[in-house]
Amino acid sequence: MATIGQQAPKLHSYALHNYERIPQIQKLSAEQRFAIEVVGRVLPFKTNNYVVDELIDWDRVPDDPIFVLNFPQPDMLLPHHFQEMARVLQKGASREEILRTANHIRMQLNPHPAGQLEYNVPELDGQKLYGIQHKYRQTVLFFPNQGQTCHAYCSFCFRWPQFVGIDELKFAMRETEYLVEYLRRHTEVTDVLFTGGDPLVMRARILARYLEPLLENDLAHLQNIRIGTKALSYWPYKFVTDSDADELLRLFEKIVQAGKHLAIMAHFSHPRELETPIVQQAIQRIRNTGAEIRTQSPILRNINASASVWADMWRMQVNMGMVPYYMFIVRDTGAQHYFSVPLVEAWQIFRQAYQEVSGLARTVRGPSMSTTPGKIQMLGVSEVQGEKVMVLRFLQGRNPDWVHRPFFAKYDPKASWLDDLEPAFGEREFFFEKEMREKFQKTSNSLQLN
Repeated sequence: MATIGQQAPKLHSYALHNYERIPQIQKLSAEQRFAIEVVGRVLPFKTNNYVVDELIDWDRVPDDPIFVLNFPQPDMLLPHHFQEMARVLQKGASREEILRTANHIRMQLNPHPAGQLEYNVPELDGQKLYGIQHKYRQTVLFFPNQGQTCHAYCSFCFRWPQFVGIDELKFAMRETEYLVEYLRRHTEVTDVLFTGGDPLVMRARILARYLEPLLENDLAHLQNIRIGTKALSYWPYKFVTDSDADELLRLFEKIVQAGKHLAIMAHFSHPRELETPIVQQAIQRIRNTGAEIRTQSPILRNINASASVWADMWRMQVNMGMVPYYMFIVRDTGAQHYFSVPLVEAWQIFRQAYQEVSGLARTVRGPSMSTTPGKIQMLGVSEVQGEKVMVLRFLQGRNPDWVHRPFFAKYDPKASWLDDLEPAFGEREFFFEKEMREKFQKTSNSLQLN
């Protein structure tokens, strides 16, 4: 492990074309390596030397949670999709045929869930801003063009279309001027979330070109700048020993000194990601700038679907000065069938973990689904007038009036997403569905609640 004063480690990335150079990969059988290639041709795969050398326990592979988090697994594709790609590879097909097969499969994986393309992309003077999403009144998401990759890819990632080379599936924007002008005209916006990909793959000077205009223009209503990142988990050297680490932290300080609240939205999916000395040092350095670190992750079958894992993770995060923020439900895209945990089971895990931690960790919200109508929390299971029901509520909604309004679904222990649920008490639809149809009838004849 490198420390200050020693030679800083350099990032070495591995993808399909070179991953067999990883020495530990010889622990895998030929069948396991072929499965990586099959799945990696459809869903994005990239890892690096920090993940390989310091996070994965190779003695536990293939069951090690970080290995599953980062390396393609055979069951991440449905059996017929796996066989379709396997047959193409086994017959030595051309690159073009492999790509056609991959894209054919990808288009069946719901590449843009929750109405991201249809309903979230705003306009400025009649021009679609495909690097911006504006779903909730107070918050705008911005996808900087040079931040649409990651230090390593999570195998569950719901933004996998950003990384597979299909331009029409990708959100990105280079021109910060459009963002500034959009914010100037939308004074209801208090928060901008820089997302991707991972904005913190960018060099500090490039990131500054996106962030500093938000400080230099008259945007008094903009109070909070958030940066969504997995860098603390996958490359914490970014904040400690990289050549521009100090420059990056000075940029954070500049944002805070300008009177903006800077929140680093850190993705931690397992306690192992919090255990290395370098990530602990990185966290402390970020906090010293005045920035806040909030933590979030989906609940993932085969990785962290355990109350003890979540309780341990939340306790560690609080002890390090971070704020547990969200437990998400795996979105209905990509390998959802492999990672998803039914809503009732997720609530049981959340509830048990919540009981095991002190009040300082109970800032966390969940389990939460980011659906087309909004962020919906599974509150629990109850019985009303003799009917067993699931209780849910909006944490965010396309209509702010929906927020914190409880509603009820028939009890279904197998349901893992909103569109698996049916209204309770003989109701024909949930209270928000009619308004959703009316709101988006110009865009879609029949709204799918993805």
